[in-house]
Amino acid sequence: MSESSQVAGELRSYGGEAGDARVARRRAALLDATLDLLSEPEAGPVTVRGICTHAGLTPRYFYESFENVDVLVGATYDGVITEIAERAGAAFDAGADPRDKVLSAVEAIVDIVDTDRRKGRLIFSDSLGSPVLAERRAESLQLFATLTSRSAQQVSTVRGDDELMAASHFQVGGLGRVLASWTEGRLDLDRERLVAVCGRMLLPESRSHAVGDR
Repeated sequence: MSESSQVAGELRSYGGEAGDARVARRRAALLDATLDLLSEPEAGPVTVRGICTHAGLTPRYFYESFENVDVLVGATYDGVITEIAERAGAAFDAGADPRDKVLSAVEAIVDIVDTDRRKGRLIFSDSLGSPVLAERRAESLQLFATLTSRSAQQVSTVRGDDELMAASHFQVGGLGRVLASWTEGRLDLDRERLVAVCGRMLLPESRSHAVGDR
């Protein structure tokens, strides 16, 4: 069978499900399995065999969506980062005032990692030593620091591009460490108190006196 015939056969509807829908479903299963495996307390290197076994798929279906494990791990990380960036950005934009914008963005991030602790561990835990994740984390730190510096102009007392970027790196890094400790159970704070504490750290003192009363 030629390669084109094989592809056509794989994309043909089967059992009422279109071929592209089956491919998307299998891809989602691989991403979810990778998130599971990476978030395990004693997570070791992920492998094609391990991921496929966890997803209930054969290696053949791995390679229809991903070139190798590094590509899959990167895609898993990127998916969570995109979700956080979109939801936090939308929450910030919808805030009624500068203080509410910051608290709403923090609340959106906390909601994501609280609803699915796997995502919090993937994004914030340093115990995951994958070189792919290390590279992605460095890139995402720069991305979020840049986004924070732009939005912080509305709420920060820091002035000057370099100082604002430095403050943004400090804030993003600090928030990440707090959320890492929280998702790993090292901070005994409920969700509401966590948002309030993070808000006090991120907001200028003159505008954060009532953060805990939100």
